[in-house]
Amino acid sequence: MAFFPFFIDIADKKILIAGGGNVALRKAQKLLQYGADITVTAPEICAELERLDGVTLIRRGFTDSDADGAFAVIAATDDRALNSHIYELCTRRNILVNTVDDPENCGFYFPALVREGNVTIGISTGGTAPAFAKFVREKVEDELDSFTLGIGEILAGYRPRIKEMFVTEKQRAEAADAIIDLCLLDDVLPDDSDINDLLERIKTAHENKDRNA
Repeated sequence: MAFFPFFIDIADKKILIAGGGNVALRKAQKLLQYGADITVTAPEICAELERLDGVTLIRRGFTDSDADGAFAVIAATDDRALNSHIYELCTRRNILVNTVDDPENCGFYFPALVREGNVTIGISTGGTAPAFAKFVREKVEDELDSFTLGIGEILAGYRPRIKEMFVTEKQRAEAADAIIDLCLLDDVLPDDSDINDLLERIKTAHENKDRNA
């Protein structure tokens, strides 16, 4: 089954990771990039995880109360029975839960992530083929070069002006698409004067069309 890719602001949200090994480390490293408030609970915690800034460490085994107030929980221990218990506990309490390497006991999946600045791309196979998700991620990383990211920055910068100049969503989408086409004409990104001239031409064309309708 395919899963819908929600994008959620997790800044300052409490996320509990049960487990202190390399898997827990990788999850924490991903989540820290998005400002999550991370707590790790495990009897033994790997040295790399101990050195991460912004992670609260609790050196003991998991207890049910650890999940109190959690936005999400990641079960990453080496005890399958404990991971299953954590999944069932969180499911009863309507807490998002991910059980590492156990797709059947997941309320959400970790996608293969590509992040460059404000651009985040998540790739998931619904837990069926993580290696393929990694393969696709690497191909996407190759395509997301500085030129492509520059187009994104231009569109983000001109979004307020486009909203001001054009009334309908259809017109705004047309203007944005036209900027992309302009960017792709050469290997060098256009300057502001070229983009502003383009937008003015599109606006004039719409005004003339409305007058002649």
